[in-house]
Amino acid sequence: MQYLKKIGTLTTLLAATMAFGTETALAATVKVTMHAMETTVKIDNKGTEYPAWTFGGHIPGPVIRVKEGDIVDFELINDATNKESHSMDFHAAVVDVLKEFAPVKPGETKRFKFDAKYPGVFMYHCGAMPMHQHIARGMYGIIIVDPKEGYTKEYPKPDREYVLVQGQFFPKADDHHAIMENQGWTNTLINGKIFHYDPVHDPAASLALVAKPGELVRIFYVNANVNLPAAIHPIAGIWERVYPSGNPRNVLYGISTYSMGVADAATLDIVSPKDRATNNAIVDHTMGAAMRGAITVLMNTPDADPKMGKGDNILPR
Repeated sequence: MQYLKKIGTLTTLLAATMAFGTETALAATVKVTMHAMETTVKIDNKGTEYPAWTFGGHIPGPVIRVKEGDIVDFELINDATNKESHSMDFHAAVVDVLKEFAPVKPGETKRFKFDAKYPGVFMYHCGAMPMHQHIARGMYGIIIVDPKEGYTKEYPKPDREYVLVQGQFFPKADDHHAIMENQGWTNTLINGKIFHYDPVHDPAASLALVAKPGELVRIFYVNANVNLPAAIHPIAGIWERVYPSGNPRNVLYGISTYSMGVADAATLDIVSPKDRATNNAIVDHTMGAAMRGAITVLMNTPDADPKMGKGDNILPR
């Protein structure tokens, strides 16, 4: 995975080199370019192919990460090979829905800017009609807006970070009427695949999230379901802190299960026992969703890969 984070300073090059955590970072302009791509993706660990509509050829689209106060300079290119119009709806943006979020025809490009005014975790998705079909077919992702003040006592620096984006899978991609009525969904996707990080329930799964015992693991979670809320619970653990909408000013402590509406997002912290190896299963406790794919295994072992959950490795593909 590659971040779509190419920073050009708005006032001085100093803003591009200031580390996250300083209190007086200057605003930067972050250039983000995405291609709307109608392509085939693999939606399970066996390699089953699906005719998806995507941002950048993947479900979910690329992780966008900026800092509170940054200006996002966004460009959407609707590839000429596509058949459908597509658009971009950032839940982190305060703009004009009829202007910035307007659809873009195949072969055309749209560019707009917005201020990342609010820290947190937000969904982005295609807003072209029928919107529910575009989302269901894979046109969604996450934008993280880090707080300008950096890490604090109430928002401590994590040892590892992971992105989890949940979505409903409708195999009959062309039946947008059924999608709207919540009919025909068969599975739940986590970062684009059924049981993506769950070798327990799917022997074909080759990935799991990892950390060392006692580390603070921060999960950026987006519920990109078309129709269903989610109840996010870490089996064999408790959320140390939950930040609704990912905003550090919204903090809850000692939460067992956090409920998220459709298009909702949250930042969730978990700390495993430091004196032993353990495992957690991060699930949508709506059992119909969990047993259809919404189970993610977090393995806490002393030999955890030091690169996982850091830098560009917060959304394992």
